[in-house]
Amino acid sequence: VKFEIDINHELAWNTIQELAHVLNYLSIDERLPTTFYPVSPPPYLNGGPEFLSWVIENTDPDMKPGTVQKWLEGRLPNPVDSVEEWRSD
Repeated sequence: VKFEIDINHELAWNTIQELAHVLNYLSIDERLPTTFYPVSPPPYLNGGPEFLSWVIENTDPDMKPGTVQKWLEGRLPNPVDSVEEWRSD
């Protein structure tokens, strides 16, 4: 899955950190077969960071998107559309 995050939003990096934690390294015993990382075309062709995209990649063909969705729903701030739940201070 490839998507964009508004990196100018005040909570963009909180969001990136939460996704990276769950998708890349939740714990030694609870690792998902997923990788979350940024991708970008060459900056000299398109400008700057506004062209940065993010990818969630599955490394296990038996892992279904719905399973990843449930892991995210169970571990991200809840409700996910509440700005207050994402604040870390």
